[in-house]
Order: sequence, then structure tokens, then C-alpha cells
Amino acid sequence: MPKSARPSRRRHANTLQTRARGNLVDRLLDLPQLARVIPQLQPELLHQIVQHCGLEDCAELVALATPAQLERVFDLDLWRSPTPGADEHFDAARFGVWLEVLVGAGAQAAAHKLSQMSVDLVSAGIGRHARVFDRGAITPYTTLDGEEITPIRRLGDRLACDIGGYRVVAQRTDSWEAIVAALIALDAQHQDYFRELMEGCVELSNSKPEVDGLDDLLDAEEQATFDVAFDREQRQEKQGYVTPAQARAFLQMSRECVAAPAKGDGNPIAQAYFRGLDHMPASEQQSHLLAAGLEPPAAATKEAVAAVVDVLVDAGVIARPRALLTAATGHSNRLARIHAQLEYVLERDPLLSSTRSEELGFLANALASGCSILARPLSVREASDAAIAICNLGIENWPVESEDLLVRHDLVSVFQAGWRHLHREVTLSTAEHLIGVLADLQHDDVETQNGLDVLRMELTRHWRAGTPWRARDAMDAIALVNMPVWAALLALIDECPVMHAAIAALRNPRARAIGASDFEFISENSQIQVVREFVHSLRKLLR
Repeated sequence: MPKSARPSRRRHANTLQTRARGNLVDRLLDLPQLARVIPQLQPELLHQIVQHCGLEDCAELVALATPAQLERVFDLDLWRSPTPGADEHFDAARFGVWLEVLVGAGAQAAAHKLSQMSVDLVSAGIGRHARVFDRGAITPYTTLDGEEITPIRRLGDRLACDIGGYRVVAQRTDSWEAIVAALIALDAQHQDYFRELMEGCVELSNSKPEVDGLDDLLDAEEQATFDVAFDREQRQEKQGYVTPAQARAFLQMSRECVAAPAKGDGNPIAQAYFRGLDHMPASEQQSHLLAAGLEPPAAATKEAVAAVVDVLVDAGVIARPRALLTAATGHSNRLARIHAQLEYVLERDPLLSSTRSEELGFLANALASGCSILARPLSVREASDAAIAICNLGIENWPVESEDLLVRHDLVSVFQAGWRHLHREVTLSTAEHLIGVLADLQHDDVETQNGLDVLRMELTRHWRAGTPWRARDAMDAIALVNMPVWAALLALIDECPVMHAAIAALRNPRARAIGASDFEFISENSQIQVVREFVHSLRKLLR
């Protein structure tokens, strides 16, 4: 097919995806009692719908959500991480898009929802789009000496308007009309909230303090963003989320922990997580419904909620629930140890089994929040699968084998044992052996040899620091020599090491084509043995 035809095929695929998303929204809007169902959905589920269908297409669904729901959705949607596992930052442009969607359903309705949210969050968002000044502070005046004073200069031709005694000046033009409409509606209907919001924006608009070298304090905008981020972290922790900083610290501590910690010597980050966990989500949700003027769900409404969930499962927005303890087949046979242990706990103590499920949720959240795989974040499904696989590896390498291991020890300790073993026996061991191979490897092409020398130095430096995955960019030199080996090595020295399908392909010359993202999590020692055999064949493969 000629190259000129390829863009049209991509446009056709994008059109089909857009239609599919639109059809999903139409299917949801056609469901009965939707106005009562949407306020009862978990904010995480509402966020998944927004991500799948696009925020603009979900305007009618968003209009039905309660302010408490939207505030929780904002916690998930308004923060972006530049790289996997890095700290998240407030996305002002996304906040503007949300305002446009809310105002699109009616400025008065948008003002009502905003007035029920944290004024610090809304002022931080608006403060990124506009500067706000008290009219009395910027009105030109004449001194007794006849001198005309203009307090604010050089505003140029920026968009500006006066609302409720304040001058609002645009810093960016996107979402300007939505911001003005929302502020006007707030001034008309919620004056107390409006005044508090404007005072916060005025403080953010003040000029930065002079640099005198005597302090290094945050300016008003930085302090406001820090406060909003801190409040978000507090809410997220109660809902079971792990911040990237906490997740990174936990995973690093787990790499350095002893193989089998004494009972009671739990990880302090995990212990703090479980102490701060909110165990009353149902009552909290009921209070949010009552605050929104809605009654607790009746049996008929619960059936309507189930119908919404069925539509989302059918559309692939959410995955069908998987039983943790099922008959293992195929690759799942490798998880036999963790399955047997969890079954034993369930039969022995159902309450303790619930605790182990919470621990597994913490581990999955920590991997999703603070770790990367193949230079990208782990999906929810991948994080859950990885946590189970690493726990299985921890059980297999526990010093004393026993069927009641998870009765006497928590899953966090078992995970730490598996994570430490995985880091040492796969990540560091592979990097160390590759460094030795690169020291003896000679290539005829000068540019390729230079790349291999740079890789050896970079890998050595990061291997000594215990973070060989940071030499990922320099690994491109291997791709020039052997592409499958390059793919396999990238997966093995990764922050969350996995077995790439290239290893099996290299062992089986008749193997079919493999995908760049084909891999499986390492859950048992037999897989590590395969990794060792591959690593010891590197000299031959790269020759």
C-alpha cells in the first residue's frame, strides 16, 4: 500500500475509537435511573469512565456527579507525573478543561458544585489562569502634589474583566470564558465562598518577595500548591493510595531488608499506611449522598448500579473480577505456593484473610505508584499480578517452609523477601555479568564500540548505586549488535525485572515473531535459573 494511504487508515481507526466511546456514553445515558446511579458510583470508577471516553464526551455524566465525587476525581485527574514513580504536579490546563465542562452544563450548576469544594483547590487552579486584584488597590489616583499614580502597569492588551469588586486579568487565554462565567455565577449565588476564593487568588497574585539571600521560602503560589498537594495526600491515604515518595521509599527499603524479618519488625511505611486507612467507606459515601440531597440507595437503585457496571465491563472500561484462589493452569501453576498459603489462611481465619487482602492491595498500590516497568508505569492489573508473583517468590525463598507461613507472617514481609531476592539475583546479577561481558567485547564498527564502552561505564556507575535501570538509554548500543538480546536485557535490569519473551525466542530458533511488550513476571526460582542460563550465554550471543 502506498505511504499516502497510511494516514487515512490511522484516521479511520481514530474515528472508530471515537464512535465506540460515544456509543458507550449513549448506552450509559439510556440506562434507567441514571441520575440516581451516578452519585452512587465510586469516584475511581467515574474517573475510569472519564479516562476511557474523554472528559468532553462525558459532560452529561459529570453534570450528575456530586461535589464530593468530583473532588475525589480531581485528586486522580488533576495531577500528572513527568516520569513513572516521580512526584505528581498540579495540571492547570486540565483544571481549565474541567471548568469548561462544568460550565457547559450551566454556570449556576457549576458554581454550586465549586462552592462545595475546597476553596484552596479552586483558588490554586484559577490562580494559574488569572491574576486577581482588589479594585481599590489598582484604581489610578492623584496625589496631593498632583501626581497621577497607576498602581499596576504593563498589563498590555491582556483579557480582563471586573467581577464583584475585583479585577481579573488573564495569564493564559485557554478556558478564560469558563473561568469568567463561573466567577460571575459564584458572585451571584455564593458570595461568602466567592469572597474567600477571591482573597485567596489576590494573595497568589501578589508580587514575589525580594531576594535578600537571608531565606529560601516558598512564594505564595508555591505554598498554595504545596498545601493543596498535602491535603490531597491526606485524602488519598485514607482511601488506600500510596504516594510516589512513600512507594519509592518502601520499595528501596525492601531491596535492602533482611531475608526473613523477625515477627513484629514490620516496615514502618506499611504500618503507617494501615494506621491511616479509612475503614468506613460505606458510611462516608452515605453522608455524601445525604449532603447532595439524595437518599441512600434502595434495592431497585442497586440493580441500576449493577446495570451500569455490566455496561462498563462489556465495554472493557473495567476488568471482570478475577478469583484470587482458582485452579491454576498454564503459567498460573507458578503461583501455586501463594495460592495454597492464601487458601490455608482463608480456611483457618477469615478475618486474617481480609487483612492479607488489604496487604496485597498496599503492595499493588506501592508498585503502581512508585515503580516502573519497561520505562512506563504499571497498570492496575500489572501491579496486582506483579505483587502476587513477587510474594510467591518470597514464599519459595523463605528460610523455613511451612503451610501456615501467612498465618505467622504478614504478606508485606513475604513480598520484601521476594523483592530483595529478585533485585539481587536478577537485576544486579544480570547487570554485573553484562559489565564483565562488555569489558571483553570488541566490535569492528568504531561507533558501535564507542557506544558499548559508554554503556559499560554508565552501567558500572549505576550498578554500584544499586540502580542499573538508570543506564537504560545507553543500552541502545546493544540493539545495534543483537535486538532480541537488547530487549531481554532491558527487561532484566529494570526497576521491576521481568522475563521478556525474547529469552524464550533466543532459546528456540523456531519461535515466531515476538512483541516488544511481551513479558511475564518472575514468580519462582526456575525462571531465575532460565535467566542465569541466558545471562551466561551473552558472550556467545553478542560475539
